[in-house]
Amino acid sequence: MRKTARAVLRVRRTRPRQPEPGASAKDPYLALSGRTYIMGVLNVTPDSFSDGGSFFDPQSAVKHGLEMAADGADIIDVGGESTRPGAEDISIEEECSRVIPVIKSLAKKTDIPISIDTRKSQVAEAAVKAGAQIINDVSGLRFENKIARVAAKYGSALIIMHSTGTPKNMQADPRYVNLIKEVIASLKGSVEIAKNSGVSEDRIIVDPGIGFGKTVAHNLEILNRLDEFKVLGRPICIGTSRKSFIGKVLGAPDPADRLSGTIATCVIAIMKGVRILRVHDVKAVKEAASMADSIARPKDN
Repeated sequence: MRKTARAVLRVRRTRPRQPEPGASAKDPYLALSGRTYIMGVLNVTPDSFSDGGSFFDPQSAVKHGLEMAADGADIIDVGGESTRPGAEDISIEEECSRVIPVIKSLAKKTDIPISIDTRKSQVAEAAVKAGAQIINDVSGLRFENKIARVAAKYGSALIIMHSTGTPKNMQADPRYVNLIKEVIASLKGSVEIAKNSGVSEDRIIVDPGIGFGKTVAHNLEILNRLDEFKVLGRPICIGTSRKSFIGKVLGAPDPADRLSGTIATCVIAIMKGVRILRVHDVKAVKEAASMADSIARPKDN
């Protein structure tokens, strides 16, 4: 399955771009069956919550991306705008100046599929033209639903995440009457927006949005009930890596001290049916995922 998933995306990247909507129908579909896939986080930002500034320089970002590939990442997720709680928006120009050089360089140096983590359609389109094959929208198409049209135009895979508000205000007293029901309903609505924009359902992945408009209790409940998201009929991606709810549970204020909690949440997610784990610590989580897959999905290993 590893070869299949990468081959699908390699064909799409090297194929001449088809500008007309519908061209994606000729392309193979992203395959996400069998084992768990690891998405390595590459923040090209000065202010991300965990590693902001560490890879802000393009050369160091590319180097880290290649290191994650060597550690076993299946996807490299490049982001140029921090979406940590309280983060300020940046301009399209600034975001592009951060991510495009990194994506172009990585696309030349590795066959690993590249994802662009953005809420903006212009950034997404520039990233796809630079070599990204996946668009990861943390707003679930709520910030700018034109991003779905970009995915449809280029046949990109689209990760739709649930969130409320904006990074600046999303953690200001988030409340739900029925958490799981409301998150599923919101994701279902976003999936419909994507499909109505021309995105093939086979290209869509959903993410419940751990830490995006959720309290610690909300995050733990989502993790405990992840299997209920299978009702959406799409592969599930999740990002718990080093997040503050782990720090609060474990008494670990430094994100670098949250690896054990991250691995625990990732193993639970695998047992609940998640297919993609978005993480900072690729090698450690990859090993834990391989072990968990051997238990949870023995016929696929």
